Amino acid sequence: MLARTCLLRQTQRAACARSFAQKAVSAAPNAVPEQTAAAELPATGSARSSCAPNTVMEGINYLKDQRPVLALPDEEYPAWLWTLLDKSELPDDGPGGKAEKRRLRKENRQRIRDQNFMKTQ
Repeated sequence: MLARTCLLRQTQRAACARSFAQKAVSAAPNAVPEQTAAAELPATGSARSSCAPNTVMEGINYLKDQRPVLALPDEEYPAWLWTLLDKSELPDDGPGGKAEKRRLRKENRQRIRDQNFMKTQ
């Protein structure tokens, strides 16, 4: 259930993470200016995160008396983390396969939405 909820709200999480990163960069007095400037440049190679290393991540630590959570360098995060928001591509495995079932479910959902919309008109 939790994984489904997280996947449904990917865009909200991404926007929330960006706002936390922006607040953290502006509110972190101990952030190194070179690191902050490097994080704001467009990603040309290995830079994948939206905030500089050692940036205080506001709102992540919700327990009392917990140390502030600091952003790590990109190399210290696991490789699978950077692929979470990628869309999964199913191979076309013929009739009755997973790709066709997903396509049919999507078409059925859209048909139901259209019917429900027409009932309100």
